[in-house]
Amino acid sequence: MDGGAVRCRRRPRRPWRRGRRRAVTSPAVPSPIDLLLLPCAGASATMYLRWRRSLPAWIRLVPLELPGRGARHGEPFVEDYDVLVGQLCDAVDAPAVAPTGRYVLLGHSMGALLAHGLARRLRERSRPLPDALIVSASAAPAMRESIRFQGPLDDASLIADLRRQGGTPDAVFENPELLRMTLDALAADYRVCASFRHEAPGVPLPMPVHVLAGRADAIPPASLAAWAAETTGRFTLDWFDGGHFFIRQQESLVLAALERALRPLASGASHAGVVAA
Repeated sequence: MDGGAVRCRRRPRRPWRRGRRRAVTSPAVPSPIDLLLLPCAGASATMYLRWRRSLPAWIRLVPLELPGRGARHGEPFVEDYDVLVGQLCDAVDAPAVAPTGRYVLLGHSMGALLAHGLARRLRERSRPLPDALIVSASAAPAMRESIRFQGPLDDASLIADLRRQGGTPDAVFENPELLRMTLDALAADYRVCASFRHEAPGVPLPMPVHVLAGRADAIPPASLAAWAAETTGRFTLDWFDGGHFFIRQQESLVLAALERALRPLASGASHAGVVAA
């Protein structure tokens, strides 16, 4: 044999196995999760319905309407925090609201305070608890300044407050009927906030608490960080550009963060984390 030749060995062919197919997997569809929504002062829970066109179908938006507005427009306003939380706890049992599986509470501003109170009241009644609490644009209960809501509630003061915070469409100011409804609801809700009394620290909630905040909002960062004391679970604080109504100013980013937060829950994880924008 020529010393420079290289012998090539042919690799034996593997026998073909009949019926063998490569498995093709498709992405798992998340299980439905109910997102129970509580509005800010002066608003209806329908403020969140616009999110339906952007969020995936497995996130089911469930507005928790307050008396005196929206579908409950014919009912008298409730102006006491404890009474209102009790009514909301009862409302969670209603067929149109009752969660069918996993659920999360979300509230913006006053709605965040109500969501926290609702979670605590559900625990007191030994009811199924939410898998997470998402609070937006709200100081922690221990840092609330109830005296802020004890000032004048005349129309001029309320209108000035609406304009200062932003978030109210110009169409409301231009329509006397809509403005009247908004001012009446806002005055009632400010009385709710004024009636809130923070209880002595008890056992924190067992579910994760996720805080969403606007970088240009007037709420001090320490008042937002204080939410960490309200949970024995995971705590996150995430910032978005914008003021008190950053959820509208940065809606697409907020909704993307919510979807990322809820997807692990819907896939069976023990809790979700909100990703900062």
